[in-house]
Amino acid sequence: MQQILDITKALADANRLKAVICLGTGELCACQIVIMLGIKPSTVSTHMAILHRAGLVESRKVGLWVHYRLAAKCKPPVREALAWIRRHCKSGEDHGIDAQKMKKVRRMNQKDLCCYYSVLLGRKTR
Repeated sequence: MQQILDITKALADANRLKAVICLGTGELCACQIVIMLGIKPSTVSTHMAILHRAGLVESRKVGLWVHYRLAAKCKPPVREALAWIRRHCKSGEDHGIDAQKMKKVRRMNQKDLCCYYSVLLGRKTR
């Protein structure tokens, strides 16, 4: 029961649902998610932590950067929730996700993009 509550609570926020829809197109760096959602990096981090705790996303760290993807090996309730989202909330449809913007963000140089956000956050870059 708790897992189902965690999943539904995680997906009950528009920005978290949009993040899941964006991740349906493949792995994204946190900086790319910031641009897609148009919110602060710290807010993206909080949203992604909630999605991670619910088992909906996985993350991996590459140097200073965190990359997110939809959970690959997950329990049936998570798998079913992600399948439902894929069927009903495809990128490019009217769910607040601009497919053209997603393509543009994916073409951006990730290192430059991440360094830009690091400077804003006062972090040192490599």
